[in-house]
Amino acid sequence: MEASTDWQQVKASFKKIWGYDDFRPPQGEIIKSLLDKKDALIVMPTGGGKSICFQLPALLQTGLTLIISPLVALMENQVQELQELQLPAALIHSQLMPQQRRKTLSLVQQNQLRLLYLSPETLLSSPVWSVISQPTVKINGLILDEAHCLVQWGDTFRPAYRRLGAIRSTLLKLKPKGTKIAIAAFTATADPDAQDTIKQVLQLQKPQQFLLSPYRSNLELNIKTVCTPRGRQQQLIQFIQPRKNQTGLIYARTRKDCEQLAQWLQTENYSTVAYHAGLSSEERRKIEKDWLQEKIKFVVCSSAFGMGINKSNVRWVCHFQAPFLLSEYIQEVGRAGRDGKPAIALTIISELTGFFYPEDKQRQKYLIENLEKQYQSANQLIKKLPATGNIETLSEQFKNSAIALSILHAQGRLIWHNPFDYEILSKPAKLNQDQNSKAIQQMNQYLKTRDCRWKFLLQSFGFNLDNQFKRCGHCDRCKSSR
Repeated sequence: MEASTDWQQVKASFKKIWGYDDFRPPQGEIIKSLLDKKDALIVMPTGGGKSICFQLPALLQTGLTLIISPLVALMENQVQELQELQLPAALIHSQLMPQQRRKTLSLVQQNQLRLLYLSPETLLSSPVWSVISQPTVKINGLILDEAHCLVQWGDTFRPAYRRLGAIRSTLLKLKPKGTKIAIAAFTATADPDAQDTIKQVLQLQKPQQFLLSPYRSNLELNIKTVCTPRGRQQQLIQFIQPRKNQTGLIYARTRKDCEQLAQWLQTENYSTVAYHAGLSSEERRKIEKDWLQEKIKFVVCSSAFGMGINKSNVRWVCHFQAPFLLSEYIQEVGRAGRDGKPAIALTIISELTGFFYPEDKQRQKYLIENLEKQYQSANQLIKKLPATGNIETLSEQFKNSAIALSILHAQGRLIWHNPFDYEILSKPAKLNQDQNSKAIQQMNQYLKTRDCRWKFLLQSFGFNLDNQFKRCGHCDRCKSSR
């Protein structure tokens, strides 16, 4: 730890900025680790106070900490909170006015900022990288927030994630001798395979690991099966009617689902709105504010809602359709009951054979087919790619070349010499798209399990259960077996 940051000073700064006397375990240990410039992997349940773990070390050190974040809404929420506290934080994203981007990059050049929030794509864009990589711009650390997105989206949807591991070694060659850049990955959810992928892609060096169980004894998990679209709507009404004056969230799969469901609920005299990534920044902000202030009790939302939004008294979460991945599910139900008081989560699914009501089965089939098409077209493209090259030059020649390179990297057949220049290795693939099918299958097993829901979740995420934990006693499976 730097001499200027003895532990009493750290706690005094924490009290001064956020008003708290002491840290919640393991916040203190994580902060010490980052101040000591050690790499770290942190799996901390939603609402565990993870942002403070990287914001405080960044503010206490000289130089800039880069916060890589997947969603503009998430960046905006965190940066607004920091700026309201008069702290030197900013963000850059593609929707910003050019004038604002230039102003922020100028602050970076002058070493005036401590925290800069941006997406992987923005960080690796030419205007931003050319400033970040200047020898006079001091870079302190690299934080990957919502690190599970690297695993969920890195191969096909957001290929820039796969290039992040080359950033540190490249920057160190460009910065003054003796520069140290620590990397920390934060997520609310990562099973052992996902943890390995994160460590491998980011090239973490002997990372300190902080793995916290997501178990909440106050959160009741339920799954209900329906046989018709009307049955799905009735099940939803049955669930929300007695809870309409409590704070809640309804998750739907797509923007269209959110819009249609919110409109239908409005015709049923429920006061609600749809929230998704297709709304403008101002619209999203207004909905978040209205929900936080309880002007609206519940919102119909896509997975874009909830990341980084801190509200402890959410009493219920309903999935109108099941998420495709267990990691999404555990994040989203984890938004309920953060205050420790009783909370309930319901997921509504169509009957599992798909014979009478095939909606959910069709959605999964469509997703898997889409992924397979992406892999097939990428594999065709791979045959045409030069063995070495630059991604920016390549992208001009071949559409979807970034995805093809990302898939090669996931298969262990490509290395990045820096975030822009690659080399394809002549070796067999070690991974394929079966990983996606495996993840979807795991979610299906959870929906079907006859065992305790919490027991299934904890085992799936690699937590060894002690002898005392046989069943949670309050999920639908435990209640039905009494």
